[in-house]
Amino acid sequence: MTSLRPLGSSSLQVFPLALGGNVFGWTADEERTFAVLDAYTAAGGNFIDTADSYSAWIPGNEGGESETLIGKWLAARSRRDDVVIATKVGAHPEYKGLSPTTIKAAAEASLRRLGTDHIDLYYTHFDDETVPVEEIVTALDQLVKAGSVREIAASNISPERLKASLEFSEREGLARYVALQPHYNLVSRDTYEGALQETAAGAGLAAVPYFALASGFLTGKYRPGASVDSARAEGAGKHLETERGRKVLAALDKVAQEHDAEIATVALAWLAARPTVAAPIASARTVEQLPALLAVAGLRLTEQDLAELTEASA
Repeated sequence: MTSLRPLGSSSLQVFPLALGGNVFGWTADEERTFAVLDAYTAAGGNFIDTADSYSAWIPGNEGGESETLIGKWLAARSRRDDVVIATKVGAHPEYKGLSPTTIKAAAEASLRRLGTDHIDLYYTHFDDETVPVEEIVTALDQLVKAGSVREIAASNISPERLKASLEFSEREGLARYVALQPHYNLVSRDTYEGALQETAAGAGLAAVPYFALASGFLTGKYRPGASVDSARAEGAGKHLETERGRKVLAALDKVAQEHDAEIATVALAWLAARPTVAAPIASARTVEQLPALLAVAGLRLTEQDLAELTEASA
């Protein structure tokens, strides 16, 4: 049994890979979504990450499709108490921003779609700098006090606003962020490392990085001359044009070969070993994509492996 990791200072214990729900209702229909969720939880996974806006960017979708499919799966499998459900507020077309009334209404809508009476981890998806942090934290605290949210977290926030939020929570004795969801991976380190990571570390926050595989680039399937059938291929393929991207791929190839591991597993294992990181997020639109992701739970990279990857990605 894979040991679970504590999520910051919270009582939540999570699998070292969070399953991204961004593909549910997008590139994974209901049947595929159920199959992926079944396989992930069968392997010991318990941490499902979604957002109320997934997948509003698809023509004909309204947002909330991912939550709805996860809710259907929870009801069909009676697994609510076995999993940690994380969702986000702030980007749904009908609930934009982080005003207190928006936060409350969006949370109620998410609860309905998920078919549950509580959200385990509730993120502010994108900071809304038009709203004082005091108002945002107070609105989130009210959800915690009402029992509809267990823990709160932030994503896409500046170090200054994060620090101010934490200080207000401490000063007023209100609910406090326990996690941070930054953009962070081997080819995007400056999006987290530095002041944001230092603020998180100082406050004991757990990092749950998104784009952990750089939209698929860090799976190793993007190579010179290769064409990839993916909705995200154009963005991921651009990393091949950079020296860093090529150096990272070469280092991943070497370490993966030494461990007889998939390249994606190695990339996730490097991230999982970074300071503050509790669980990287990665998504799978098919069951066949899952084993390489789940294997991060059992792969232990050596100090030399980690150093080589860190140097290649500098």
